[in-house]
Amino acid sequence: MECNERISRARVIESIETAGRHFSQMHALIVAEVAQSHDGSLGQAHAFIDAIANAGADAVKFQTHITAAESTPAEPWRVKFSRQDATRCEYWKRMEFTEAQWCGLKQHADERGLIFLSSPFSIEAVDLLTRVGVAAWKVASGEVANTPMFERMAEVHLPFLLSTGMSPLSEIDEAVNRINARHLSLAVLQCTSMYPTPPEKVGLNLIPFFYERYACPVGLSDHSGKIYPSLAAVTLGASVLEVHVALSREMFGPDVPVSLTTAELKQLVEGVRYIETMRANPGDKDALARELQTMRQLFNKSVVARMDLAEGTILQREHLTIKKPGTGIPAAQLPEVVGRRLRRNVRTDEMLQESDLI
Repeated sequence: MECNERISRARVIESIETAGRHFSQMHALIVAEVAQSHDGSLGQAHAFIDAIANAGADAVKFQTHITAAESTPAEPWRVKFSRQDATRCEYWKRMEFTEAQWCGLKQHADERGLIFLSSPFSIEAVDLLTRVGVAAWKVASGEVANTPMFERMAEVHLPFLLSTGMSPLSEIDEAVNRINARHLSLAVLQCTSMYPTPPEKVGLNLIPFFYERYACPVGLSDHSGKIYPSLAAVTLGASVLEVHVALSREMFGPDVPVSLTTAELKQLVEGVRYIETMRANPGDKDALARELQTMRQLFNKSVVARMDLAEGTILQREHLTIKKPGTGIPAAQLPEVVGRRLRRNVRTDEMLQESDLI
């Protein structure tokens, strides 16, 4: 079955709009993911907002966990890292913020010019975030097949940022079709749910593949803890980049090993914008040569006299050499100068001009 038969789509969508701002292959949305790195501290969460804004990212993203709505007491640890939480449920409970606290975080993000995002992990979290006011739905990798939650999110008519970290193509196809059927904005993000993701598992080739398959903006949600995958992704046409962020690699928490520091985030932002500027301004060698004509003359060489030569001398190869600058007869024309006669006396190292020759 051909791709066009599997995926319901009408045309290629080149950009995604969220919070009144447009993002595309020529200006990517850069999302800094806090996840659980605030460790349940509201103060830390606010500190992240300031640090992410200072680094120049476009959006800050959290995760909204409502323990009673998403987990059973028997939920196992992915990695047993916490010394203070006896169970995974206790940990999730400690990560919760009240609705008023979420509203405060959203207001702080607004004040710092950041798009506010948070991934919901239950229908109750969708409802809470709808009241708080997120700019888009970031669907976490483990929620792609959560159809009831999808249905609730779709009712709000926000753009979808769809991570694909654990999904086969068939599951991604179904999710894309559900979103397209409601005519909602969508970006599909390549993601590999390995923590950290080794370079051979990043899957950069899937960025152009997803763009061709789904005809919508695509991106990378990266867990490598390095800036390199995102820089490479933007050269391949990524419109959305998501990276985990930590204030320091000495912080506590399961996400720290897969995170960039805020200093690295700033470097990533600078790199992405640099690459976008390069891509938006393709080179024209002839135009560049004209622009660099003055520099060219400094670096090029001209035909000069190797020795003092009298007027009337018929020039031989041993009379001549080539030296900088390139403001006389070009070095490439030296063979054509041999055999011609001088109109005037020329001194050693004097540059020859066409007017000096008969």
